[in-house]
Amino acid sequence: MLYPLKFKPMLVEKIWGGRKLENVLGKRLPPDRPIGESWEIYDFPPGVVNGSTQWVSAAIANGPLAGRTLHDLMCKHRRELMGDVAPLPPHGQFPLLIKFLDAEENLSVQVHPPAEYAARHPGTHLKTEAWYILQADPGAMLWKGLAPGVTADELRRAIADGRVQQAIQSHPVKAGDFHYLPSGTVHALGKGILVAEVQTPSDTTFRIYDFDRIDPATGRPRTLHIEEALECISFDGQPPPQPRSHVASLFTTVTRLVSCPFFTIEKVRFAEGASQQVPYDQPVVWIMLQGEAKLDVGGLGQSVFFSRGDTLLLPARMDQPVLTTLSDCQWLEVTLPAGPANSD
Repeated sequence: MLYPLKFKPMLVEKIWGGRKLENVLGKRLPPDRPIGESWEIYDFPPGVVNGSTQWVSAAIANGPLAGRTLHDLMCKHRRELMGDVAPLPPHGQFPLLIKFLDAEENLSVQVHPPAEYAARHPGTHLKTEAWYILQADPGAMLWKGLAPGVTADELRRAIADGRVQQAIQSHPVKAGDFHYLPSGTVHALGKGILVAEVQTPSDTTFRIYDFDRIDPATGRPRTLHIEEALECISFDGQPPPQPRSHVASLFTTVTRLVSCPFFTIEKVRFAEGASQQVPYDQPVVWIMLQGEAKLDVGGLGQSVFFSRGDTLLLPARMDQPVLTTLSDCQWLEVTLPAGPANSD
């Protein structure tokens, strides 16, 4: 019997990280270390994360299955967990990576490979992602997409001349903004921004500019990947804006933010005091933005409470799950396409 799952986050030190994961979201961070990422739901085969020799997979933090990993469930309870959603080939991994990112400083200007590049280069993996802005300092901005008319030759010259920021588009941001970043989109998260990130499970990143930063661990600039990046960047202009849709009822409003071949993200608002059955027959991820709620399922014997900063994985098959909101709530709801999974 499966139930709503919480996982132990993996905290990742980054040169650009800060303390907002603790100060804003309530994560317990080690002292005096720049923590840039909290991996909430993850599942990677051997060799992908830091040269690991075993699966790197999120450990369950609640209920009778506490201590077991997401990969263990994918192997032994796949139908109950996934329903008709296929795992990601060729290793059978969970097809999403969910993170929180805290950019105390600018991230590098970078790009992730599209499918056609990954197919020609073993060891690289497609990465499409999306950012929801949780908090932003006054004046914060991010970079996304090339400036109009910038060609590959012009971008190469801009890199050589130190004019990369002039060749890409800047976007002021505030809490509640949403940005979709399909593979091939050149981008950078700016300093002073805290985001929830939904992405395909890949960590293949090609940097073209790092703001002249020196890595304190080596005393040298971080490695750039200019040729690889130029081969991956889409020079066809910005991706078309995603149409938004709204569905409202007495207790809830659902706003679709994006739907792509790899995931759909919706923002859900529930009023305090709602109580209703959870209707899904597929895995669903909830990223809690505001409020407090609980889920009850048959046979568990205890409620699963969740609030701001929590991430839940709802298995496809649960025994009569019931949601009760204890205050006005907002969360991001992430679903996956049914049928054969999209691969690299």
